[in-house]
Amino acid sequence: MTDSQLQFDVVINAQGQYSLWPAGKPMASGWSEAGQRGERQVCLDYINEHWTDMRPRSLREGVPQ
Repeated sequence: MTDSQLQFDVVINAQGQYSLWPAGKPMASGWSEAGQRGERQVCLDYINEHWTDMRPRSLREGVPQ
């Protein structure tokens, strides 16, 4: 299977950080689906469009840790 045939899910954690996860693989603890599945580049484009501030949510919102 080539990279262009692999399917991924875009996942997000509680801090609003995004990542790619192989489609169909059990979800890692602390992550949930963000609503995009597709080829790697499609998912990376989605992340690029939606994750505009790389700081964790706690820093963006000024929440004390």
